Parts: sequence; structure tokens; C-alpha cells
Amino acid sequence: MSNTIASGMPATFPGTMPTSPTAPTGAEGQEGGFGATLRNAVDRVGELSDASDQAVSGLVQGERQDIHNVMIAVEKADIAFQLMLQVRNKILNAYQEVSKMQF
Repeated sequence: MSNTIASGMPATFPGTMPTSPTAPTGAEGQEGGFGATLRNAVDRVGELSDASDQAVSGLVQGERQDIHNVMIAVEKADIAFQLMLQVRNKILNAYQEVSKMQF
């Protein structure tokens, strides 16, 4: 009996998980890992905010008539910003917990 799931992916069981962290490989190691991912996410939130600002500006100036798409753009930017704040809060809480540890 092989150790694969029906999709052809190898099955992973708790006893077979690596016990030590592995170094980043491939694109993750080249792009900077967590820091680069976080930076890209913040940049994406900024892009969504800029797009919603442009949509609202176009609506106010009369260049756009589709208020539905403008509201969708504004909500996307708002949700992305709220998510970014929650991620920031989780990172700060984790940092504070680590800083409380005594070695």
C-alpha cells in the first residue's frame, strides 16, 4: 500500500512531520521570505487604496457613472486595510510574547 492520497499527493501524518525547521528554498529564499511577503501585502493595500481614491474622485467629478463599482473598490480597500491592521496586531502580540520570555 502506497503512502499517497487519491489525488496523488503524498499523505502526511503527525509522526512523519519534520521536527526541525527547514531553511527557505527556491523563490522564498531569494525574495526575502516573510519580510518581502509582508512588504508586498502592504504595497497591495496601498494600490487598492489608490484605486478606490481614483474611483471616488472620478465619480465626484462626473467622469464615472457606475457607483456600484466605486463602492466595490472602496470596500475592497477597506477590507484589505482592516486585514492588514489585524496582521500587524498579531505580529506585535507575538513580538511582545517573545520579548517576555526569559532565556
